[in-house]
Amino acid sequence: MRILKIFEFIDLILLTLVLILIIMGVFFIYSSGVDAQNILVSNEYIKQIIWAALGLILMVFFAVLDFKKIKRVLNWAVIAFIAILVYTLFFGRYVNGARSWIGIGSLGIQPAEFAKTLYILFFAFYLEKTENTEPLKRFVISILILLVPMGLILLQPDLGTASVYVPIFLLMCYVARLPKHYIFLFFSIGMLTVFFVVLPVWEHLIVGQKVLFVSLLTNKKLWLIVLAASSFITLISFLGLRIFKQRYFYWIAYSFAILTVALFAYYPASKVLKEYQIQRLIVFIDPTTDPRGSGWHIIQSKIAIGSGNVFGQGFLKGTQSHYRFLPQQSTDFIFSILSEELGFIGGIFVFALYLLIFIRIYYILKETNNTYGYYVAIGIVAMFFFHFVVNVGMVMGIMPITGIPLLFISYGGSSLWNAMICVGLLMSINARRLDFSA
Repeated sequence: MRILKIFEFIDLILLTLVLILIIMGVFFIYSSGVDAQNILVSNEYIKQIIWAALGLILMVFFAVLDFKKIKRVLNWAVIAFIAILVYTLFFGRYVNGARSWIGIGSLGIQPAEFAKTLYILFFAFYLEKTENTEPLKRFVISILILLVPMGLILLQPDLGTASVYVPIFLLMCYVARLPKHYIFLFFSIGMLTVFFVVLPVWEHLIVGQKVLFVSLLTNKKLWLIVLAASSFITLISFLGLRIFKQRYFYWIAYSFAILTVALFAYYPASKVLKEYQIQRLIVFIDPTTDPRGSGWHIIQSKIAIGSGNVFGQGFLKGTQSHYRFLPQQSTDFIFSILSEELGFIGGIFVFALYLLIFIRIYYILKETNNTYGYYVAIGIVAMFFFHFVVNVGMVMGIMPITGIPLLFISYGGSSLWNAMICVGLLMSINARRLDFSA
C-alpha cells in the first residue's frame, strides 16, 4: 500500500516528458562515444544510465517529501554548502579550466550544481518571510544573498554556472513584487560591467588597434578619473533631488549610479574572469577572430546542425561528432549531435518536449496556493529556461559559449541529479498545491 501511495505524489505528465529527454540523452551520449570507424570508445552512456536511475530515486524522495519541511534545515544546509564551495575553491579538482569538482578518484560531484537549487529554496524562504519589509532593505539583502554563492562560483572560475543565478534572481524578485526600477538597476549594472570587461579584448582581437574610449578602462589613472567624475555627478544629482524635488535629478542620479557601480565592478571582474572566458564572448560576435581556438566550437557546431538538414543523417551516421570535430560533444554540444543525426525534425521534437515541461510548470504555478512553493517553482522554471535557451542558442551560434549543459540530455551526473531533484520539488509542490499552511 505504501508503494501505491507514492504514486499520489508523482506527476505522470512531468515524469513522462523528463524520461523521454533522458532516454534521448543516453542515445546521443552513446553516439558521441562512437568514432569514425564505428568503434565505441567511451562508456559515458552507461554512467548516464546509472546516474539517471539514481536521479529517479532522488526525484521520488523529494516528491514525497513535504517541500515546506525543508525550511527547518535551510540555515544549516546553506552554511554547509558555503563551506563546501569554499573547500572546492581551494582543494577541488580542475575540470575544463575551473576548480569546481570534489571527490575521490574518478568519482566526483560538482557542488555548484546543487548550490543553485539550495539558493532557490533559501531565497524563496527569504522572500516569503520579508513580504512586508521595506523594499530597498529587502532588495539590498536579496543582492547579498545572491553574491555569496555566485561570487564563490565565479572565483573557481565557473562563469557558466554563476550566470544561471542571475535569471533566477531577477525572475524571483519580479514575482515577489520588488520595485521594477531596482531590478532594472541590478540588471543594467551587470550588463554594463560585462560590456566593460569585454571591451579591451574586443579592441585587441577585432579592432586590432588602440581605441580611445577603451583606454579610459585600461589606463588605471584615467579609469580612476572617470570613476571619480561619475561618482561626483551621482552625488550632486542625488543632492539636487533632495533639495529641489525635480524628477530629472532622479534619472540623472539613477543613470550615473549604474555607470559608477559598473566602472567600480569592472576592475575586480576583469581580474576574476580568465582571458579564454572573455574570448568566448568575443567569438560569439565574430567566430573568425579565433577560428582554430575559441571560435572552433561555434563553427563546428553550426556545421553539424546545418548538415542535419530536415530529417538528419540518421542515428550513428553523423560526421562532425564521429570525426571528433565537436569539442565537449557529450556535454555542452550534445544538441549539435542530435540535430546532425535527427535534423530539424529532431530539434523541433526536443523544443516541443521542453515547451510541454514549461506548460506543465505553469499549471503547477497557477494551481498552487502556497507562497513558498510558488517562489520555489518560479526559481526552478527560471533555471530550466535559462539552461535550455543558452545551451541551444550557444550551439546555434546565437548565444556566447558559457559551458551550460542541456538539462536531462547532456552527460553529467551532478547536473542530471540536480535537475531531477528540482522535478521532485515541483511534484511535491503540485501534490500539495491546495495547502495554505506556511
